[in-house]
Amino acid sequence: MAGVLSDGNPAAGDTFEGLAVPTIPVSAGALIFDRSGRLLILKPTYKSGWTIPGGVMEADGETPWQACRREVSEECGIELRRGRLACVDFRRPRPGRPGGIRFLFDCGSVDDGCLAAIVVQAEEICEHRLVALPEAQRLLRRPIRRRVRAATSGRAFVYLEQGRRVPSVGKSRGK
Repeated sequence: MAGVLSDGNPAAGDTFEGLAVPTIPVSAGALIFDRSGRLLILKPTYKSGWTIPGGVMEADGETPWQACRREVSEECGIELRRGRLACVDFRRPRPGRPGGIRFLFDCGSVDDGCLAAIVVQAEEICEHRLVALPEAQRLLRRPIRRRVRAATSGRAFVYLEQGRRVPSVGKSRGK
């Protein structure tokens, strides 16, 4: 087996005991609200539309929650202390797009002083806003919009594929 890392795991894309190891990207985002229930959204410099704070998980063993906290800190200077896993979305690879797994954490409301002190990462973020959920739904890019809608629908944890609920997942036994 070629490409073994120092921890004994195969390098991305290599094989482990004859099986191909997936090399699908993983990212984590945060739902951050003010005390009035408005959602923090960001306008990236490198793509169209609006998004939420978050980004790609590092390949050094970083966990999704660590990635979420790091990205939020880098993008807008907020140090998250708590969060609840609200949604996981599996995106299938397509030609020209690697697909991926997207974790979405509901980090609750942040105090006004913290939100007033936001400093965006100028290389990646050109603007930020706090907006009511209906307005956020209009502004967010479609894949993120679906995740946010699912995660804020008042239900518990949500599993999605391609941004849509999987009917057979999430129902308890006997129902």
